[in-house]
Amino acid sequence: MISFRAARLPPSVSMTGPTRSLRCISSSASVFKALPFFLNNLRSGTDEQGPGKHLRMLMFGKPGAGKGTLSGRLVQKYDILSLSTGDLLRQHIAEKTEIGRQAEEIVAQGLLLPDELMLKVVTSRLSLVQNRHWILDGFPRTLGQGKLLDEHLLSQNTPLSLVVNLEVPDDVILGRITDRWIHLPSGRVYNLSYNRPKVDGFDDETGEPLSKRPDDNEEVFSRRLKQFYDSTSPLLSYYSSHTNSTRLMTLKGHTSDEIWPRLEATVLGAAPGLRERPAWKKHSLSEAVLERKVMVAGKPN
Repeated sequence: MISFRAARLPPSVSMTGPTRSLRCISSSASVFKALPFFLNNLRSGTDEQGPGKHLRMLMFGKPGAGKGTLSGRLVQKYDILSLSTGDLLRQHIAEKTEIGRQAEEIVAQGLLLPDELMLKVVTSRLSLVQNRHWILDGFPRTLGQGKLLDEHLLSQNTPLSLVVNLEVPDDVILGRITDRWIHLPSGRVYNLSYNRPKVDGFDDETGEPLSKRPDDNEEVFSRRLKQFYDSTSPLLSYYSSHTNSTRLMTLKGHTSDEIWPRLEATVLGAAPGLRERPAWKKHSLSEAVLERKVMVAGKPN
């Protein structure tokens, strides 16, 4: 069963009064992901990355292998969009798009979304970022989804350029999970092995007590690990047998710090035109609406 929350607007988007006027829209990766779908059409035809092959990337790894940490580092340092399937689905439902209405009806019945509908969720955004570097999170999860995604990308002449598999030993991940403590209000994470709090059991900044996630135990980890092997092993075999431009790289290590230099080098090798993220830029709604009107009218912008 999948649960969804109403999509939150980013801090740079202000909603006031009955007209819900958007005051300011940031062009950063995280805010761009959360923009209403009609506004994202403004970005579809521009290439802001300069020359070179675009990064279209998937990252796989066991639960607790560090996917979130490492993809976060990439997005923070480089001008890469991180596209979360869960976020996109919640956004469709919140905006009551046709895809969102279909998904909401299925979820309300307690059913899983079919692969074809999940593909529509993903491609609704991918079609708008053909000239951007991106990492796709949460899709595909099965061999069937992987084949559907490939068929779509190849039909658009935008095939995957890189698939990364993080290989961290099971016992290392289990130790990492069982030693993990969390400050729930802030999301700060501590680990008794390598990031111990100043006072055991209490948050460094607030002094409030730390908590254990209910699924941070060996039994749950073993179950999730089996699910990972059952669903992801066929996907990795599929990508390893590719004869097209997709490149599968397995990066081995015990910690994210150990894997990071090789991941960064691999990404730069796959996308030579990738640039470091520029300073924070803002794009006003008045400019965006004007640009959209020009595009709709078919005039040059």
